[in-house]
Amino acid sequence: MYFTAYHTFQLSPLLVTRDFGYDLLFCRLQNLEFGVMGSQPHVLVVPYPAQGHVAPFMKFSHRIVDHGIKVTFVSPEFIHERLKTTMPMKSPIRLVSFPDGLEPGDDPNDKIKLINSFLEVMPGHFKDLIEKINESDDEHIGCVITDGMVVPALEVAEKMGIKMAVLWPAGPATLAIILSIPKLIQDGIIDIRGTPLKNELIWLSKEIPAWTSTKLPWSCPGDSKRQEFLFRHLFRMNHFVKQCNWLLSNSFYELDSLALNLIPEIIPAGPLLLANQSGSHIGSFWPEDSTCLSWLDKQPVGSVIYASFGSTSIFSQQQLDELALGLELIGQPFLWVARSDIINETLTKFLYGFRTRIADRGRIVNWAPQEQVLAHPSTACFLSHCGWNSTLEGISMGVPFLCWPYFTDQFQNKSYICDVWKVGLGLNPDENGIITRHEINIKIKTLLFDDGIKTNALKLKEMAKKSVTEGGSSLKNFESFIEQIKH
Repeated sequence: MYFTAYHTFQLSPLLVTRDFGYDLLFCRLQNLEFGVMGSQPHVLVVPYPAQGHVAPFMKFSHRIVDHGIKVTFVSPEFIHERLKTTMPMKSPIRLVSFPDGLEPGDDPNDKIKLINSFLEVMPGHFKDLIEKINESDDEHIGCVITDGMVVPALEVAEKMGIKMAVLWPAGPATLAIILSIPKLIQDGIIDIRGTPLKNELIWLSKEIPAWTSTKLPWSCPGDSKRQEFLFRHLFRMNHFVKQCNWLLSNSFYELDSLALNLIPEIIPAGPLLLANQSGSHIGSFWPEDSTCLSWLDKQPVGSVIYASFGSTSIFSQQQLDELALGLELIGQPFLWVARSDIINETLTKFLYGFRTRIADRGRIVNWAPQEQVLAHPSTACFLSHCGWNSTLEGISMGVPFLCWPYFTDQFQNKSYICDVWKVGLGLNPDENGIITRHEINIKIKTLLFDDGIKTNALKLKEMAKKSVTEGGSSLKNFESFIEQIKH
């Protein structure tokens, strides 16, 4: 089925911003000039409280601080506590927390409950924070920067007449279909809960990959509660994305111009990781095990299989067994990031037995400095869940992918990696939904000997680097945004 869902929208005019001065940062920036009055702009940055959102927002915060703008980074307590343990002691970013809204007896491991509670209690606290800053020594917040899913922050900003910038941390094609939700409902493609009414492919344009009915950005098969929660937030954010003053994207024009063209007012300013000089650790929820880098130093160039599945992927014990045996069968060194919560059962006993078998040929860590790992000359390929951050990191380092998407936008990212950019191969589950050791073994060996994929990966690496260097498309867009925030 061919379906053109997206329609052009206009953002509100880009208005100039007064410069205001107020120092709430832990570290005062020195020797910076901010116009004749010496004032300094101040923004509030409010990411959706999940690892895949917080990390790029922290990178973006460091970038704008480097250009003389004050940043207060706002998050719920359960995110704030994690950030404090991984942030450098001397950071130019001020961290502010709000209550998470949980009542005594509530389960802190219920992520939907946790995020819902935070979003419910946030408006009052957020409004109070802005008023407190605005009342202090003629200080004023010039802009609220969020990713669109933190709707309460945008609602407060809109009511208070504060400029809004939405930084979309996922792929532009994903944003395009989210902005098409009202049209999808109107045309009878999905219902008001986001459930497809027909088992048909959904195309926004014949020039970009289609979505299958069960793999939309909000699809959570078998978990209707989670899907309805996610869809509700995406539906509500439509209004604010279309009304915001700036709509930024963590992508670059040369990577996906066809999807970006579906959103006329979008400003691609990525990849954020290449433009950031503050280190890969910023915004991480877990301490990174940097000892794996010295282990990589001892491996032959282009030999190591790097396997990491992000912060949310969960495996069954059977699937974990197949993954481990697949890595073992390859006969090459591998670095595997195995979070302690990657399976619901205990992981310690399983990993002990596995480590004994592989001896020094494999390295297993709880969390890795991924950007440094992917940039290491020993890394041969990236066995990935295809989250957008990981996708951009692999592209920026020129590393071929073996794709194992888990949920939401990751399936669309896989389509781009394998079918559009041709920098990777996909893993196919068997009739029981299991990706077997043999599938892993065969696909990795195929990938490692595919010179076409390697060549494409290196081309994308150069394109990404060029976009954020002097004269590059993303750097020009970012600098223009900074100038508008300042003046």
